[in-house]
Amino acid sequence: MPTASSTHRPHIAIEPGFAWDGQEAYLFDIDGTLVRTRDRIHIDSFTSSVRGVTGFEVTLAGILLAGSTDTAILREACRQAGIPADELESRSEAILDAMRATVAERRNEMVVVRMPGVEETLRHLARRGALLGVATGNLEVIGWIKIERAGLREWFRFGGFSDRFPVRSELIGQAAKKARELIGSGGRPEASVCVVGDTPRDIEAARANSLAVIAVATGNFSFDELLEHRPEVCATSLADLLAFTRGES
Repeated sequence: MPTASSTHRPHIAIEPGFAWDGQEAYLFDIDGTLVRTRDRIHIDSFTSSVRGVTGFEVTLAGILLAGSTDTAILREACRQAGIPADELESRSEAILDAMRATVAERRNEMVVVRMPGVEETLRHLARRGALLGVATGNLEVIGWIKIERAGLREWFRFGGFSDRFPVRSELIGQAAKKARELIGSGGRPEASVCVVGDTPRDIEAARANSLAVIAVATGNFSFDELLEHRPEVCATSLADLLAFTRGES
């Protein structure tokens, strides 16, 4: 499995007293955090699915994709194209089903690479007894396909996806609730859950749910841009964070 190489000079910022690898559960974003996809299969599924279901042409131009959700992106693309709200409401599930089917049919064509240090970090956290899950703006079928294509499925016990949650903070909240249920029978509301992501939206969604966050600059935002949002941890990559922890940098 190929790995995306880091081109940044290592930088690490950790809030004093915060044990980044001592939390009980972690919610990992997928795109830009765990993996990068080097194809357009997922992106193109929006336009082809809307066209196939409604006959309308849409574009994702001008829509901020980083940190968004598939369901929110679909709504914005349809709004920009002038698709009536009531028609979208009645056809949205058919469009989402078409997206799921399109990506599933072409899963073997997808080129998915791991971001630096991902598997090593997952192994490190798992050895420390942490529960690992994903919390992503992807639709569930699409998210798991990317994880499987990257060879990372074995590490994750559960996930939070955007199928029912166009607002990222809501899907993070549901994923955190699931994590706490898995940690303790009946749920443990005091269990520590940490979000790991690569965008300011990940940080905002974590904050909306009173969760700690590890921000990594392996997506479209720089270390300095993420640091402005004051995450508990900010690192140029998970590889750099793990090396720093091990005293290797």
